[in-house]
Amino acid sequence: MEKTPVSIALLSALSALSLPAMASSGVDDVIEVTATRTSVPQSAIPATVSVITGEEIRAQLNVAQSLSDILGNMIPAFSPSRQKLTSSGETLRGRDPLYLIDGIPQSNPLRNGSRAAYTIDPSMIERVEVIHGASAIQGMGASGGIINIVTKSAEDGPTHEVNAGITASPDELSDSMTYQAGYLFRQSDGKWQTVLGVQVKETGMYVDGEGQLIGLDGVQGDTMDSTSYDLFAKFGYTIDDEQSLEFMINRFDMAGNGNYGTLDGDRAAGIPAISVEGIVEGDSPENTVTTSSLTYHHTALFSGRLDWQLFFQDFSALYGGGRYGTFQDPDFGDNLFDQSRNDSRKYGSRITMNWQDVAESPLGITAGLDYLNDTTFQELAQTGRKWVPDTEFVNWAPYVQARYQLGNINLSAGVRYEYGKLRVDDFTTLASYNSTFVNGGEPSFNELLHNLGAVYQLTENWRVYASYSEGFSMPDVGRVLRGISEPDLSVSSFLDLQPVIADNQEAGLEYSGDALSFSASYFTSDSDLGARLQADADGIYSVKRERTEIDGIELNASYMLSADTRLSASYADTNGEFDSDGDQRVDQDLSGRNIAPRRLNLTWQQSWTDMLLTRVQWSQLFDRDAGEGNSINDFDGYHTINATATLDTLSSGTFTLGVENLLDEYYFTYYAQSVGGDNRNFTGRGRTVTLSWQYGW
Repeated sequence: MEKTPVSIALLSALSALSLPAMASSGVDDVIEVTATRTSVPQSAIPATVSVITGEEIRAQLNVAQSLSDILGNMIPAFSPSRQKLTSSGETLRGRDPLYLIDGIPQSNPLRNGSRAAYTIDPSMIERVEVIHGASAIQGMGASGGIINIVTKSAEDGPTHEVNAGITASPDELSDSMTYQAGYLFRQSDGKWQTVLGVQVKETGMYVDGEGQLIGLDGVQGDTMDSTSYDLFAKFGYTIDDEQSLEFMINRFDMAGNGNYGTLDGDRAAGIPAISVEGIVEGDSPENTVTTSSLTYHHTALFSGRLDWQLFFQDFSALYGGGRYGTFQDPDFGDNLFDQSRNDSRKYGSRITMNWQDVAESPLGITAGLDYLNDTTFQELAQTGRKWVPDTEFVNWAPYVQARYQLGNINLSAGVRYEYGKLRVDDFTTLASYNSTFVNGGEPSFNELLHNLGAVYQLTENWRVYASYSEGFSMPDVGRVLRGISEPDLSVSSFLDLQPVIADNQEAGLEYSGDALSFSASYFTSDSDLGARLQADADGIYSVKRERTEIDGIELNASYMLSADTRLSASYADTNGEFDSDGDQRVDQDLSGRNIAPRRLNLTWQQSWTDMLLTRVQWSQLFDRDAGEGNSINDFDGYHTINATATLDTLSSGTFTLGVENLLDEYYFTYYAQSVGGDNRNFTGRGRTVTLSWQYGW
């Protein structure tokens, strides 16, 4: 990954981040990373940001099937991908990250359906910016960090790009065959900039290391046995030398084909859930998302730069069903089948003003105002019953951040004020919750969030830094509302709307030389009132508000052995506990739903000729023994090797051969071992081969 220094302005979590796996910028470079809402030299900030470049995304798509897979492969502090149509349990530094597309929030604050990683096809992504650690710079949801997806941009002159690829398991060619194809047009001509793209994909079945068809997740949904498409457009217009407009819209749809069902496994006996052909009851799970924005830029307004973005998103996620006790209702018959759907519509405004060298001094200031309106409900799709009532959330957040250079020391500090109000009308819960009538209400909260940091440039190559920052997220309001069974309650008095405040402290050391780059960081992340999910007998989760404490280390190194050979290593170890008995002292380990396993990645990249490039990555996920009485969190580690070879033929395009899990390792996924029950006892993908082609003119 490319190491990109940036400022964590406006309440950002000033945290130490992964050093790059592949390339690094000079210490005095100024590279704008949109996730931070400003840009300053690395020497002025107590943090770094990891960027997964477009080239790396294209290479990873030959050994990965989704953005979650890419993040799991390249960010050791990110949980291993579940390889399903859900990001539930995929955390960054032990907490949920905030997903953005060009700064537009993809996560749903009122009812987190854990589909935020599946709202755009990776082929439409120019780069992914990852900020590790709690941050409030982009608003709520970034208690674990920020994952900002930057979409494709225009290029000089008209350019065209086509791509195609096939993926399959050698053990089950017919069932596993996956096809994909796409087209991208880009043009920057005078005052106009245009990007148009389309990508379609037909995904077959996944096969494990023993040649078995991996079980589909019939509840959360699956990426295998699915059809997806993405339609993307971006138009820019330059008004004059100081002003410009940009409009972006993306439509993404992924739906299961419904050709396979799942035969449950036996977790205690080590028998995995497998897929079998057959008719599946109900409608196939689906994600349908439309994301759009209109952004105005003014580079010389009141002696500063203005960026004003208006955005809108329509999000709908259909989940698999079952005959759960929670879904039963005598008015609809016995042994009732149903399935849930989350619908969310959000719009908002994000205003950012940046001033550099205020009054010809080494002072920089960023200030602005964010607004968000989110309306969400959850229904049972087969019967039309509301499981979570219509809820509207309104959020206002002004902020200001200052940066100041004092010799070799760079200081930063800022505040962000958050005001949120929830509006819920009177509603009645499902029959399984005693058809309880609940009086609506308008509970609200306000929080003042702080951050401060310092970095000391020891030499041209060495620097140390320390920081404190606060990030916040909302408890899953929908889960709380839908489970009310006690009569005579009102939303205003019952609902605990207090946000989850994550206090993030961090210290780090970095070295950047001509051939060697190295970083080490230690962090803590504490919440006095966390929000942990706990399942009941039906596997339906409720929210537990408890104290949580998380800490960890990240180590990264990269060495250029020669102009053609780069070796890199990265390691992360995260630990977390929660207060199980309410005495405000943590006493029990957080499960795999929160905490990723210890992980080591080793990478070798070799340029053999001007035309041929190879990359090999070995990943080791280490065992974990959670101790007596807590075996649910035990984990038997595993290792995988991914390899790619890219041949650039110049005249005929670029061909890439990728092999995921080269040694055909047989393993149960991390989530299956540390969280899931028998019906989610899934194995991971075995040896999978992808051949792709890309041609541009």
